[in-house]
Amino acid sequence: MKNTHGPTLADTIGNTPLVRLDRLVEERDVSVWAKLEYFNPGGSAKDRTATAMVEAAIADGRLRPGDTVVESSSGNLGVAMARQAALGGWTFHCVVDPRANRATVAHMEALGAVVHMLDRPDPATGDWLTARRAEVARLLEEIDDAICLDQYSNEAAFTAHSAGTMREIHEQLGCAPDYLLVAVSTTGTIGGCLRYIREHDLPTTVIAVDAEGSVLFQGTRGERHLPGFGAGVVPKLSESVTPDRVLRIPDRASVEGARRLARTEAILPGASGGAVIAGVDKLLEEGVEEGATIVAILHDGGPAYLDTIYNDDWVEQNL
Repeated sequence: MKNTHGPTLADTIGNTPLVRLDRLVEERDVSVWAKLEYFNPGGSAKDRTATAMVEAAIADGRLRPGDTVVESSSGNLGVAMARQAALGGWTFHCVVDPRANRATVAHMEALGAVVHMLDRPDPATGDWLTARRAEVARLLEEIDDAICLDQYSNEAAFTAHSAGTMREIHEQLGCAPDYLLVAVSTTGTIGGCLRYIREHDLPTTVIAVDAEGSVLFQGTRGERHLPGFGAGVVPKLSESVTPDRVLRIPDRASVEGARRLARTEAILPGASGGAVIAGVDKLLEEGVEEGATIVAILHDGGPAYLDTIYNDDWVEQNL
């Protein structure tokens, strides 16, 4: 007889490993840990966000089998939503731009997503995210009864990372970290972590790791080449997010951080993970208290970035 009560793919989301990075910080009296979100089935922390958004939409009657959802994504949310659509019996359209990794776009399409690749940024600002969101608005008018769950304003993301990511870190460590470094884009992850930390009165300094050229947290707009972190438009979610500090990381430093982690710890992070490691380096250069515990959230893994941040020719041509 078949086992009809076993775990489903959804049950594999979350409870990702927290590992210590001793080789990265040799001879320093600190402990640095990495939360490996690429262990989620879709390869990123966006599995948590997509699940929370979809569950909330189903609960309030906005989303039913046969419906159509349209979203903008730099890549990872698109993969997570494509999987949700395949399992839930609805159609998913994802608007991406040329910075999205080719492997990530192919992953979405393999899961049945309809991918809309833009060929030019917003003419007024030169920003790709602005252009993606404009295309989402156009598709919502064009496709009958289509809806957008909107990762940029959907507070289900805070719930996902408060009840999930930060709770797990606290329980896995057995104590509150002294420092938490989180790459930011929609700000759902850092917002959820902050919610948990403040609800539980934890003495953790929360550091947003942003891209140089991002407009988040009063940043100055500039050219950005790496997907997955930073933003050209201030998302609504960020209006209620106040990190203790913001570190802005240049693209090249993000690449160097990713490669250093790969060579020291055999952990291959994505672009935002490289930025977080660069942020850890910067924090340690400035000096922290002896015995400090630092946690870095690595949002995704590096295999989808082998043609970009791990490719010398691409780095030289683009950065």
